[in-house]
Amino acid sequence: MPIRRFGGHRSLVSHSPKLSYGFTKMNVSRSGYRVFSANSTTACTELAKKITERLGVELGKSVVCQESNTGGWGWLFSETRVDVKESVRGQDIFIIQTIPRDVNTAIMELLVMAYALKTSCAKNIIGVIPYFPYSKQCKMRKRGSIVCKLLASMLAKAGLTHIITMDLHQKEIQGFFNFPVDNLRASPFLIQYIREEIPDYRNAIIVAKTPSAAKRAQSYAERLRLGLAVMHGEAHQSESDMVDGRQSPPLSRTTTGHTGLELPCSRHHVPFPGIELPMMMAKEKPPITVVGDVGGRIAIIVDDMIDDVEEFVAAAEILKERGAYKIYIMATHGLLSADAPRLIEESAIDEVVVTNTVPHEVQKLQCPKIKTVDVSMILAEAIRRIHNGESMAYLFRNIAVDD
Repeated sequence: MPIRRFGGHRSLVSHSPKLSYGFTKMNVSRSGYRVFSANSTTACTELAKKITERLGVELGKSVVCQESNTGGWGWLFSETRVDVKESVRGQDIFIIQTIPRDVNTAIMELLVMAYALKTSCAKNIIGVIPYFPYSKQCKMRKRGSIVCKLLASMLAKAGLTHIITMDLHQKEIQGFFNFPVDNLRASPFLIQYIREEIPDYRNAIIVAKTPSAAKRAQSYAERLRLGLAVMHGEAHQSESDMVDGRQSPPLSRTTTGHTGLELPCSRHHVPFPGIELPMMMAKEKPPITVVGDVGGRIAIIVDDMIDDVEEFVAAAEILKERGAYKIYIMATHGLLSADAPRLIEESAIDEVVVTNTVPHEVQKLQCPKIKTVDVSMILAEAIRRIHNGESMAYLFRNIAVDD
């Protein structure tokens, strides 16, 4: 029986036996696969190296760089260039793309590499994007746009046929794609960290920073068999307090003596006589309160990402005032932008635990309170299962729908 080599693998190839109803057993003879990194920076390739080490393959040979196409001051007008250095014809290709500070450059690198592999006749192109960018822009805001949906369309047009990601900001984002999306969860790794690295975690309580995060916090609390607390109150200005165009088109004349909102006529903007809507009361920001007893407990705040840390710092101060003696923050994506390391170091937060879906080595050097949990194991297993046509259900065992 001849042996064919694909990268670091040995694939036994024989005639595929026929199954009933004329189907062919797919796992007996399959094409090879390659794993590429779409990053042009060394710091962002660390996760790709860990994944390929677990898979036992070599990272695909390619060149991803930013180069000038002009002379003189051309460095101001750099363009993304991708050069694949090996054949990918008829193979499953996995592109690992972590998102650094320069988000738009990372997106362009991914698009150009996917298109290069598509034109090189790759069989399937699967994007491994642990943190999906623009995921917060998944809803219509005023006269803006749903940028996350635009990005999904761009990825499909570039040639991607599948995406592996982790803890999308909103699960409904999967509906933006016209191809499969596997939204993995980091909670098993964070829960394992709580059990193994937090002394006396049985005396802890899971805290939801906002009511919208209560379902995620409840999932953690049930699996750890701990209590649950929810913080309620607006620490920032609500978007409904901003100008939203509800007075457009402007009225041609104003009337006095009314407490309601008048409906303008469509032709001459003249109010309909005798028609008034109830007074729209402005939202008032209630003081932040904590629903649940955190006195003498370890408070563990859980969320999907931590970027601007002002809200987390304010929440930690309130929990300290309520009697919590230690405060941990667990988040999947540690974006930690701006002065986040300094603010964390000076705050009442004892430890911030994030995964390596986003590179943050510089932030860790600035703040020893930041700890990292490695999730390369589940990403490597997802790649292996997708290539071999195996079920992904194993990776979602014991995970609640709301997690």
